[in-house]
Amino acid sequence: MDNKTVQMARIALPDLGEMTPDQQAVFDAVVSGPRGTIIGPLRAALLNPTLADRWQKLGETLRFKTSLPKNISELAIITTARRWASDLEWIIHQAAALDAGLSPDMTEAIKQAVRPEFSDPDEENVYLFTRQLLQTGKVDDAVYESVRLRWTDVGVMELTAVIGYYSMVAMTLNAHKIPLPNGAAALFHQASDEALTELG
Repeated sequence: MDNKTVQMARIALPDLGEMTPDQQAVFDAVVSGPRGTIIGPLRAALLNPTLADRWQKLGETLRFKTSLPKNISELAIITTARRWASDLEWIIHQAAALDAGLSPDMTEAIKQAVRPEFSDPDEENVYLFTRQLLQTGKVDDAVYESVRLRWTDVGVMELTAVIGYYSMVAMTLNAHKIPLPNGAAALFHQASDEALTELG
């Protein structure tokens, strides 16, 4: 993809002044919540307000209301974004990952699809869990148990849900070519015949 090309969505995204009452109600709920704005996949999901409402509530729960600390959640999210080569998901969550305390070196390694150097075993185990689940659809016993013992049954369930949810987000962004924020450049080549990103 030419980084200088302005990407246009493949589908019609509802405009603020043209929303139905149901769409407007979901829009208002999102912008009055912790996100403060509506970007990304919710712009597309608004085409079906019922779906958008369930989607935004699930997303709010998984991003802001789990037992996992922010650095752990954001590590899983940016790893998921890189696996699916999702520019918009990466742009939003790399910034959130840095704010949560992940190092620039770590996020840069993930951006390059290279395994980061870890000083924190909790972060390393979550990276391995996320990587294995995304690349094989399974998690080996040792990695699973390390995450479960550290974050409990609740945490390992929540982590799995975060990875699945943000995979859905990435697929929605990629399939419909949801536009990037003004001034943002595309980062990942997304040709339809390219193999999935192999994480380091």
